[in-house]
Amino acid sequence: MSSGEESELIWLRPEHSGRGPRPAHTRVSIARAAVDIADREGLDAVSMRKVAAELGAGTMSLYNYVPKKEHLFDLMLDLLAGEYDLPEQPSGDWRADLTLLAHQLRAVLTRHTWATTLITHRPGLGPNGLRVTEYHLAALAETPLDGPAKMEAFAQLTGYVCQFTDWQQRSTATGHRWLTDLVRYLQSVTATGQYPHLATALAQSAAPPAPDTTFERGLQRLLTALVEA
Repeated sequence: MSSGEESELIWLRPEHSGRGPRPAHTRVSIARAAVDIADREGLDAVSMRKVAAELGAGTMSLYNYVPKKEHLFDLMLDLLAGEYDLPEQPSGDWRADLTLLAHQLRAVLTRHTWATTLITHRPGLGPNGLRVTEYHLAALAETPLDGPAKMEAFAQLTGYVCQFTDWQQRSTATGHRWLTDLVRYLQSVTATGQYPHLATALAQSAAPPAPDTTFERGLQRLLTALVEA
C-alpha cells in the first residue's frame, strides 16, 4: 500500500504518530461516544457530527482519528467485544466453552440492541474481537475440525445468537397482539386441511417455552451439528 493510499482497515493505521502534541481524543473515547449515541437513539443516529458534539470537538478534527464512518463502526464493534468476560484459557470442555461464549454475546447484544445487524455485516477484527476469536479457536483446539471449519463454526454461532436476539427484540417490540394474531391465522389455515404436517406439529406443541429455554435448546442443537455431526 503506498503512503498516500488510505487503508480500508483502521487497524492498519497507527492511532497516532507519537510526534507533536498529545492527541485530545483516543479511539476508545470516540467509540464510547458513538456507542452511547447508538444506545440512546439507534445506529442510524450515529454520525461524525453527533460524535463530535458528544465529545465537545469539531467534526472535521475527528477525521484525523477516524477517517471513515466504516472505521467508526469497527471501533464500536471492538469496544463491544471488550465487554466479554472470558477466562484466560478455555476449560477444555468445548461445549461448555462455546456455550459461555454464546451467552456472553447474547448479553452484549441485549445491552446494545442496535448491534445485531452491524455484527453480521462487519467481522470484529480489532484487538478485543481477536481475543474473542482466539478463545473460540482455543476451545475447539482438541476437536477434529480443521481451521476453516473452526472459523465457519464461529460465524455460524455468532449468526445464531444475532438472529435469536434480533427475533426476541422484535417480538418484544411488537407485543402480544402480533402473537395472538399469528395463532389465529395459523388456526385458520391449518383448518383447511392443506397443511397436514403443520397441523400435526402445532397440535403437538405445548405453550411456548420461555425465551431462555428456546435459546438454550437451539444453541445446544447447533453445537452438536457444528462439532459432532
